[in-house]
Formats: sequence, C-alpha cells, structure tokens
Amino acid sequence: MSRIKSRDTAPEIAVRSVLHRLGYRFGLHNRTLPGRPDIVLRRHHAVVFVHGCFWHRHRNCRFAYTPKSNVQFWTAKFAGNVARDQVAIRQLRRDGWRVLVVWECNIQHPSRLKRDIQRFFQAVPSAVSALRTRTARLSLG
Repeated sequence: MSRIKSRDTAPEIAVRSVLHRLGYRFGLHNRTLPGRPDIVLRRHHAVVFVHGCFWHRHRNCRFAYTPKSNVQFWTAKFAGNVARDQVAIRQLRRDGWRVLVVWECNIQHPSRLKRDIQRFFQAVPSAVSALRTRTARLSLG
C-alpha cells in the first residue's frame, strides 16, 4: 500500500484540468481543512474530493470490490475510510463549505464530469458575488 499515491493521481489531474478549462482557479490539498480536500476553491467557498471507488467504497460500482484474501482487514480498512470521509464532509459543511465528491469511475465520461461540475457551481453563486449582492442591497435600502 505504500506505493499507492494520495496526491496528483490521474483522476485528480483530470478533474483539475476540467476545472481549469472552465475558468476556475484553485488550491490543492489544504492541510488546515478537515479531510485535506484534493481541490479547494476559496472564492466559491467550495472543496472537491476526488475519491477512488475501491478505497472509498463507491456504492454499486464495479471497482469497489473486496479482495478475497484477508477479508477482515479489508473490511475494517474500508469502513474506516468511509467513516473518516463522512466526518470530514460533515465538518466542512458545518463550517459553511460546499462539498463536491467526484468518483474515479466518473472520470471516464469527460462530458458528464464537466456537466456535473458546472451544475455544482451554478447551484449557488460564488461567495464573492453573494457578498457583493448582499453589500449592494444594504447600500440601496
């Protein structure tokens, strides 16, 4: 397991590429945030986790299989990963961050990935534009 990369994986680079092409600028692997998100978009007060289906147990995914040997170890390992993910996401949302989880298997469909990312950022305006709107309302009335 020591050879398993945790940063700059192919799925993560693919997501970063889509975000960059869409005009979003971001930071990487912020250690101060819970769960150390893969991508942090401070301007939009949003974070992106790029999860491997195997390690983070993507439901109903063919990549989320359990190895046949040492089943007890793997079951505990996967349960710990999922629990840690849930705690981190809950803490981030409680702190006001918007969270997007991109699964490794979704990277295989670039047009769908692009559409999902666009929908995520269109759902709520960026923190900067929301602040400007709030400031404009205060000064007008």
